[in-house]
Amino acid sequence: MLRGLDIRDMLIIDRLELEFRPGLNVLTGETGAGKSILLDSLGFVLGWRGRADLVRQGAEQGEVTATFDLPDGHAAHAILEEAGIPTGPELLLRRVNTSDGRKTAWINDRRASGEVLRALSDTLIELHGQHDDRGLLNPRGHLALLDAFMDQPDLTAATRDAWRKRREADKALTAARATLEEVQAEEEFLRHAVAEFDKLDPQPGEDEALDAQRRMMQAAGKVRDDIARAGQALGSDGAESLLTDALRWLEDAAEHMGDRLDGAIAALGRAATELGEASDQVDRCMDDLDIDPLELERTEERLFAIRALSRKHSIVPDDLPAFGDTLRDRLARLDGGADDIKDLEAAFQAATQAYDAAADQLRAARAEAAKRLDAAVMAELAPLKMERAVFTTDLRPTDPGPDGADEATFTVATNPGAPAGALNKIASGGELSRFLLALKVCLRGERSDATMIFDEIDRGVGGATADAVGRRLAQLAATGQVLVVTHSPQVAALGAHHWRVSKQVQNDVTLSTVTPLQQDDRVDEIARMLSGDRVTPEARAAALALLG
Repeated sequence: MLRGLDIRDMLIIDRLELEFRPGLNVLTGETGAGKSILLDSLGFVLGWRGRADLVRQGAEQGEVTATFDLPDGHAAHAILEEAGIPTGPELLLRRVNTSDGRKTAWINDRRASGEVLRALSDTLIELHGQHDDRGLLNPRGHLALLDAFMDQPDLTAATRDAWRKRREADKALTAARATLEEVQAEEEFLRHAVAEFDKLDPQPGEDEALDAQRRMMQAAGKVRDDIARAGQALGSDGAESLLTDALRWLEDAAEHMGDRLDGAIAALGRAATELGEASDQVDRCMDDLDIDPLELERTEERLFAIRALSRKHSIVPDDLPAFGDTLRDRLARLDGGADDIKDLEAAFQAATQAYDAAADQLRAARAEAAKRLDAAVMAELAPLKMERAVFTTDLRPTDPGPDGADEATFTVATNPGAPAGALNKIASGGELSRFLLALKVCLRGERSDATMIFDEIDRGVGGATADAVGRRLAQLAATGQVLVVTHSPQVAALGAHHWRVSKQVQNDVTLSTVTPLQQDDRVDEIARMLSGDRVTPEARAAALALLG
C-alpha cells in the first residue's frame, strides 16, 4: 500500500506531502490544476520512463520520496533480496532529478538502478487508464490475466515443466547431431588414422628405448673391431704364445738355477691364468657384438615410423598411445552415433508428446475460463450502461512456448453487428474506461498488495453510469487501496478519502497544492464539480445527497 508521497520542486509543485490510506482515495480539481503532475511524480520515483523536464523552473533539483507498507509475502521482498537491499515492513523509495537531467535513486537508503525501481513498481502499482499500455490494454499480458482468472497453477506449472524437458531433449538431440556431423566429416581420416595406430601400436617410452638400442647397434661395428684386435693380441698368436714360451724356457733353466727362478715361474703361472680369463671374456663379448644387420634395420624402421607418426599429428612420441585411444573413441562414437541419435530422437518425441498433452489440457482449461470471464464481464457491463456491447476473449493457437501454445486477446464489439476488435482500437474513451473497469472487477481475486490507480477512467460518463463506475471502484477498494483521479462528482462522493488539487499564482509563479478535505469541504468540492465555479444552494444540496 502507498502510504506517503513527498514531492519537492517538481514542475509546479514546490513542496507537497501526502498521506494516503487504505480504501478508495479520490483526487479532484479543475483541469490543469496539477493532478497529472502527481502521477508523473509517482511514476518518476518508480522509475517509469516519462517526460524529461520535471524539475521546477529555477530549482537545482527535484526530488520525490514514496513510502510503501510491505506485508509479509509481498513480491517486492524477493526483488529487494535479489538486489541485496535490506527489506522489512516499510519500503522507502527516493529519486532525485537534477536540472541538467541526471537522475539518482535510493531504495531504503541504498543506491539503486532504474531497472530495480521498475521491477519493484510492477509489484507495487497497477495503473489503469485510457493511455495505459502497461496494463489491461497490452495484449501481451492478456494470457497471463486469463490464467490468473482461471486459477489453476498446477496446469500452467505442468506445461512449463514439460516445455523445459522438451527443450532439454531438443538441445541434447541437436548437440548429438552436430557432433555426429562433425565426426562424419572426418570419417575417412579417423578410419585411416586408427588403422595406422593399430598397426604400429606405439608404446609409452618406446621411442627412447629404440633410440638407445639403435645407437648401440650402430656403435657395435667399431667396438667389435677393437675387441677383435685385443682378442688376437691375447690369443695363441699373441701374448698367450709368448707367455707360454717364456714359462717353458724358465722351467728348463730352473733345473740348473735351484730355487732362484721359482718366484718368476709362479708369477707367470698366475699371469697365464688371468690371461686366459681375459681372453675368455673377450670371446664372450665378441659373441654379444655379433649384430644381425637386419635387426638394426628393423629397429631403425620402427623408430623412424614412430617419429613420423609423431610429426604427422604434431605431438611428442610418448603421447602417441593416448592420442590413439582418443581417435579410437571418436571412431566408436561415429560408429555408435546413429544408434544414439535414434535414442535421442525417441526421447525428444516422447517429451514433445508430453508437452502437447499438457498444452492441450491447459488450452481446454483456458477455453472454459475464457467463457466464464466473458460472461462475468458482460454481467458487469450492463450496470455500466453497455448492455449492448459484446466482450470476447479471443483464444487462438500460436507457436509453442513455456506458457503453452495459446495467445489471448481481449476484444470488444460496442454495438450489435459491429466487428470485434482489440480494446484500445475499438472502444471510445468513455467506453474504454468502462470496459477496463468491468474487466478489472472480474479479474480482481483476493486482496491485492498492489495499489491500483485509475487515471480519469470515468471520463465521458455521468449520471447513473458514473455512479455505477464509482461503486465498482469502491468495490475494488474494499480489499485494498485504490487511487482515482476523477472529474465525476458521483465517483468523488463514494471516496473514503478525498483530496483537492488546485493551483494559484504567487509573485508570478504558478504553484500546485493538494488539500485533504473534511466533510464540509467535500460538500463544497462536489458542489463545484456539479455546478462549476458558482456553487449554488441546489448544487450543495445535490452534493449532500451524493455524499448521503
